[in-house]
This record gives sequence, C-alpha cells and structure tokens, in this order.
Amino acid sequence: MDAHTQYVIQKNVRFNPLEVVDIPKVVAECQEEWFNQTLCRVNDCLVRLGILKGEFHWHRHEMEDEFFYVIEGRLLIDLEGREVELLPRQGFTVPKGVPHRTRAPERTVVLMIEGSTVDPTGD
Repeated sequence: MDAHTQYVIQKNVRFNPLEVVDIPKVVAECQEEWFNQTLCRVNDCLVRLGILKGEFHWHRHEMEDEFFYVIEGRLLIDLEGREVELLPRQGFTVPKGVPHRTRAPERTVVLMIEGSTVDPTGD
C-alpha cells in the first residue's frame, strides 16, 4: 500500500435529520482512493463514511473514542504491538489516547462513529 495516500475529508454534514442516509449512492459517486464524508450528526456524535484504499497516518484522539464498522472490504487497524483485522459486519472501538493507524489493502467501506469534537486527522 502507498504510504503517500491522498486523503479527501469532507467535514460538512451531508444528510440532515429526517433525510434518508443513502450510503450506496455516496459509495457509487466516490472516485477517490481515501474518502471520508460526515454523513450525519446524532446527538453529540458524528457518523462518518470512509471509502478507503491505502493507509492513513499514525494518530490518536486525546479526548474521544472512535468506533469502526466495516460494511464491505477489509480494514486493518494497527495499534502499538498489535494489528486488528475487521471484515464485513465487524466493528472495533479504539479508546481515546491510543495511537492507531488504519489500512485498507483493497477498496473498503467503513462507518465510523466519533464525538463531534474529533479532528478526523488526529490530535
């Protein structure tokens, strides 16, 4: 995987309350290798969609946990001394303050849930 993946991160909320969140449409429209779109806000959290191929940089979120749920593909989460592999319909929470890096060897679609104050590129 290319260590120099270009990230496209859309922080704007794409779907408002009472709108259908159309994940297949967003996935079909995506041309980027590494795309992150905020889908909607739920209370104090954001639901983000990641369409990923390649690797993200090592980072951490000092104040917030981050949850990953794989819809399709395969997501690898590197932690210090450990690698977690997630397949479709599997999820994993990275606790606040834990350094991590995500990697997708093939095109992977992931839902992420995190606090609304999280910077998606890490602290």
